[in-house]
Amino acid sequence: MSPDPFRPVLPADFRWSAATSGFQVEGSRTADGRGRSIWDDFLEAPGAIKDGSTADPSCDSYRRTEDDVALLAGLGLDRYRFSIQWARIQPEGKGPANTIALDHYSRFVDALLAAGVTPFPTLFHWEMPSAVEASGGWLSRDTAERFAEYTALVAERLGDRVKHWYTLNEPAMTTLQGYAVGTLAPGKQLLFEALPSVHHQLLAHARAVQVLRASGGVQLGLPNNHTRVLPLHDTTEDQQAAGIYDLIHNRIFSEPLLAGNYPDLESLGLPAMPVQDGDLAAIAGSIDFYGINFYNPTTVTAAAAGSPIPFDIVPTPGAPVTDFGPEWPIMPSALRDFLIELHAAHPQLPPVIIGENGAAFAEPARAGYVQDDDRIEYLSGHISAIAEAISAGVPVQEYTVWSLLDNWEWAEGYTQRFGLVHVDFDTGTRTPKASYHWYRELIARLRGTGSASRF
Repeated sequence: MSPDPFRPVLPADFRWSAATSGFQVEGSRTADGRGRSIWDDFLEAPGAIKDGSTADPSCDSYRRTEDDVALLAGLGLDRYRFSIQWARIQPEGKGPANTIALDHYSRFVDALLAAGVTPFPTLFHWEMPSAVEASGGWLSRDTAERFAEYTALVAERLGDRVKHWYTLNEPAMTTLQGYAVGTLAPGKQLLFEALPSVHHQLLAHARAVQVLRASGGVQLGLPNNHTRVLPLHDTTEDQQAAGIYDLIHNRIFSEPLLAGNYPDLESLGLPAMPVQDGDLAAIAGSIDFYGINFYNPTTVTAAAAGSPIPFDIVPTPGAPVTDFGPEWPIMPSALRDFLIELHAAHPQLPPVIIGENGAAFAEPARAGYVQDDDRIEYLSGHISAIAEAISAGVPVQEYTVWSLLDNWEWAEGYTQRFGLVHVDFDTGTRTPKASYHWYRELIARLRGTGSASRF
């Protein structure tokens, strides 16, 4: 028997959403003249993808939009977070728009609106044209301007109907995993020399916001991956290690957006940000909401002497884990505490949107109903944590489940399943899991009692 739905105390206008990303679900790799992306390059490297798979056809969502819209409407969601692939719109990362691709996304927006679901697209979900990376990628300031040009092409076509936008997804993961240690595309291993990519991503976000506001956008922001950092031991060394990791995973992104400055990097021997006049003012004034993707806390301890990195990430003592193992501990209270601490550090915190929250658990590959009580427990625990944070004064306005569908999970391939809906990747068959029905009932019950209402 699945856990009973619960009734957390949430604002009357609290909103509900679910998310996917284009590269992970669309398939149809070359259907509309889409160009090559950094993930096409990355997945071809021997051993880069755990199961040796590719993202095509994955969920085949490019061709099965009606199926996905029906699932979204069935949940009773307020919004759907999906992403637009830059390499579909600009196959070489510059020049005029690919109108075939824009036609596709335009039809999809219309289908969502017809179903009563507000489209909330992401313009960059880790997918960059290979040609842009070849010109420097996020290590180059010019990429911010190229991203603004791409944004203008999308906004010109969709801005009459789309008013809510995410710019870049999880810049922390792009910097730390994509450029610092190389476990995600583009696969660089620059360690702390990757940090300039932080500033260029935030600058790209600010440039894109200027474009979107000019096209009538009304709610604009970016969702960063955040984590509550815990020292393994209550020692000066571990506290210092936790502080450094908190700086490069959380504060280096939050403080420019919320306070207009970067934390002190040079005192720690880290590279200074390549800031030019006007950059920080543009970044600080660029968000209408603060987006947070949250999955787990991170426990660190001081690294051994001589290590090029002053911290080691270790298992969180006593915490259960998802199918990812020790690197993804389950601790809903960490989300509550992170939100409360962020609000204490920034009392003028703008409205907060949880842009992703979810968990992967082992499930059958073949089509069929999945009684995923572990996922229901994970989601209910984190929604309760959000309710507690709201009671403490944190202005959280929206919650987004990752993910609507099982999908191609980046370097993990098809080995990790996050979906509310099971996908048989051989046939494309979609089967709502127990968590899908639980989420639908939760939304309906809260609305029915007046605890929540549609946006």
